[in-house]
Amino acid sequence: MNFRAILKLVILTAVLGCLYASAGHAESRVDIGATITDEGLRGFYLSVGDYYRVPEREVVIIRDRGVPYYESPVVFYIASLAHVAPGVVIDLRLSGRSWMDITLHFGLSPEIYYVPVKIVPGPPYGRAYGYFKKRPRKEWRKIVLSDDDVINLVNLRFTSEYYGYQPEDVIHMRSGGKDFVGIHDNIRKEKKGRGREREHGKFDDDKGQGRGKGHK
Repeated sequence: MNFRAILKLVILTAVLGCLYASAGHAESRVDIGATITDEGLRGFYLSVGDYYRVPEREVVIIRDRGVPYYESPVVFYIASLAHVAPGVVIDLRLSGRSWMDITLHFGLSPEIYYVPVKIVPGPPYGRAYGYFKKRPRKEWRKIVLSDDDVINLVNLRFTSEYYGYQPEDVIHMRSGGKDFVGIHDNIRKEKKGRGREREHGKFDDDKGQGRGKGHK
């Protein structure tokens, strides 16, 4: 192979590499039709790791195994309540199990997903809260939540408690069409001028269930 042919091969390889990197970068920025910044996504992951008191590498492992960012809080939430490693929960999820199936697999009740609020939520929370409202608390174990319901409720709890933010305000932003990274960014910017100290919210009737590891 002469010098000119080698040069063409090198240039072609470099171009293909750039195109592949650009495609991967674009894919990492798009989720459920919503564009999110890399910085915002990284901030979301860091906050999840901080709240659940897990090393950043464990959060990265979840991402690398193909679990969507908005499901990462669900992984750590269930793992903390079931007292199992996050990888055990991931394996079940990637095998095709629903979040409700995984919840029941560990002997947990749908009650763990309930977040007390002072309003009657609309979409995408209205259906889930309708289930809880229609049944007496002793029958909440019989409730069947969809994957979307579980994801929305766990992210509501995580965001509210992590930032000491009112659940109703998070619901309002979510109902307005914001994704979880967008909500996270909004609250972080709002709190930025108040220093690094965060207030961790507490739901009075949860009796301690549902807070991240190490939270009191």
